[in-house]
Amino acid sequence: MLKAAVLVSGGGTNLQAIIDAIDSGVITNTKIELVISNNKNAFALERAAKHGIPARCISPRDYNSREQFNEELLAAIESRDIDLVVLAGCLVVIPEILIRRYPNRIINIHPSLIPSFCGTGFYGLKVHEEALKRGVKITGATVHFVDSGTDTGPIILQKAVEVKAGDTPKELQLRVMQEAEWKILPEAINLIANGKIEVVDNKAILK
Repeated sequence: MLKAAVLVSGGGTNLQAIIDAIDSGVITNTKIELVISNNKNAFALERAAKHGIPARCISPRDYNSREQFNEELLAAIESRDIDLVVLAGCLVVIPEILIRRYPNRIINIHPSLIPSFCGTGFYGLKVHEEALKRGVKITGATVHFVDSGTDTGPIILQKAVEVKAGDTPKELQLRVMQEAEWKILPEAINLIANGKIEVVDNKAILK
């Protein structure tokens, strides 16, 4: 049984997609052991509580230094014997000590087709604003392993989404969530939980 920790910052729609996929059997051999938010007011914490999942807020604001926060975050994850860390709309920079401790065991969902519209500064609505500004016809989402760069780790899954004439950033964001993010994040977790993914030469390979 794969033990997952899900890190969130806001509403928790991707968390809900994971919970629903576990309940429906789309994700097998997996249990969410812990939900952590850097935002005490995140609705994601309520979603976790509703489903009986241990949840807590660990925010950099509550610590005297970033190092203290990093150590507390790592300690919280290690205390639950976690196998996979899932970044599901987490807006905190993941500390290097966590990346070193969990190599190829941290995944992130990004709302574009990497390498487009990714890297430092590309998160949330900004990604979709830039996609619309550039005039792309296709966008989407990517699930990737997390390394020490920003959106540079091995790509696990991608799914394309059509950009429609007249889209606003919020409309495009919702379509990318519904048609891509909420589908490929649970799919990636299921593949990992069942030993279907391995990393070779910095590429994620489906077994």
